Amino acid sequence: MRLQTNQISLLILMIAALSSYPLKAEQAQDFLSQFSAQAKTDTASFTGFDAGRGEQFFKARHGGDWSCSSCHTDNPLMPGKHIVTEKEIQPMAPAANAERFTSGAKVDKWFKRNCKDVLSRECTAQEKGDVLSYLLSLGH
Repeated sequence: MRLQTNQISLLILMIAALSSYPLKAEQAQDFLSQFSAQAKTDTASFTGFDAGRGEQFFKARHGGDWSCSSCHTDNPLMPGKHIVTEKEIQPMAPAANAERFTSGAKVDKWFKRNCKDVLSRECTAQEKGDVLSYLLSLGH
């Protein structure tokens, strides 16, 4: 099938327009907004996130052997290491690792996996927002 000159011109114009369109990078604040909306849906008494509560959650064991800090250290500005595989983990705090909380797919994947390891269940939106508020409070 041969394309006509006007079809080729239109195709080139469309490609140029799409390639110049900036992709929106997700930011940690975007996730806080999402978690807030979900928390309001889940709990009528939701009043906001708390970095202090997030720090306590991050460092506490929740009935099992692990806490978030078991792998991510008590200082999320520093690299951690998985306690089973010993694989190095980049810092959790966005101030020390600009790649953190920039991909919805990764945020969903890692909260789901890590919450199940630590809590034996998924985290609530309140818990996610508190932890993220804590991580955002570091290094500023």
